[in-house]
Amino acid sequence: MTAPVKGPASYFPSIEKKYGRPIAEWKDLIRSSPLTKHMELVTWLKNEHGLGHGHANALVAHTLAEEPKAS
Repeated sequence: MTAPVKGPASYFPSIEKKYGRPIAEWKDLIRSSPLTKHMELVTWLKNEHGLGHGHANALVAHTLAEEPKAS
């Protein structure tokens, strides 16, 4: 039996269903944005792409957590 998905990724199925785009596409958009700060990206997704706050926050948090940290 697999453990339930927790954290930001738990939002992914509803994000894909509601907005009709795969998560990989949202992550590519976030990575290609000139914005780098978490809340700037959340606000951008909400204003430019119509995402709700929770969905935008989950996408940004998960995407930024994958990025390598600068030394």
